[in-house]
Amino acid sequence: MSVVTGGNSGIGAGIARGLARSGASVAVWGRREDANAEIVSELSRLGGEGRGEPAGVVCDVTLEGDIVRATGETLERYGRIDSCFANAGGGDLSPLLHTSLEQWDRVVRLDLTSVFLTFREIARHMVERGGGGRLIATSSIGTIFGMPRQSSYSAAKGGVDALVRSLAVELARDGIRVNSILAGWVDTPMTAPLLAWEKFDQTIVHRTPLRRWGRPPDFEGLAVYLASEASEFMTGETIRLDGGYSVF
Repeated sequence: MSVVTGGNSGIGAGIARGLARSGASVAVWGRREDANAEIVSELSRLGGEGRGEPAGVVCDVTLEGDIVRATGETLERYGRIDSCFANAGGGDLSPLLHTSLEQWDRVVRLDLTSVFLTFREIARHMVERGGGGRLIATSSIGTIFGMPRQSSYSAAKGGVDALVRSLAVELARDGIRVNSILAGWVDTPMTAPLLAWEKFDQTIVHRTPLRRWGRPPDFEGLAVYLASEASEFMTGETIRLDGGYSVF
């Protein structure tokens, strides 16, 4: 079974749909109970027979206690966790000179510390049961390209990629693979203000060889690959999914 944090909207919902279509049991962790219930209702209509019913678990991934509790609730329901997508995240569009330490800390806690806490708890379960499993983080091409007004977000995502490489080496002996997805410009609730800015929208589309923004469904196939044994020999990788943006 798979856990998807922030799985009730945007990229996380795309990941959850792909996993459900493949026949996996999915637990969506999100702060909003109503949004969790909505995506769970959708996931329950996808996939094949024999899987466990999807579940929504209320969880604020910036809180250590919530993550510990959500892990316990998920294990109580399903008995084991085979893969975990640490996807929850968000940014702050304040310019550097107007970014407070509180704003910086909030973004870093949401985008980096939450991944550490989530992976720690899930990996603890995987190791204790005898090893094996997949940990996948959602990162950003902001770790490669300069993104104005995104200093805290870009720095945190850069930390995520470094964490992934470190854990890939540390957990390999336990048969746990750790990778990250570097998302390009994707049409999600978080990027809605940028997509609505016509000049910015045109710039992104012109720069992207596939001539469009990414969409949550674009992440379905890659999620299934990384959660399955098809990616058995892949660990420590950061896979770009950006429509060719980074090569043009």
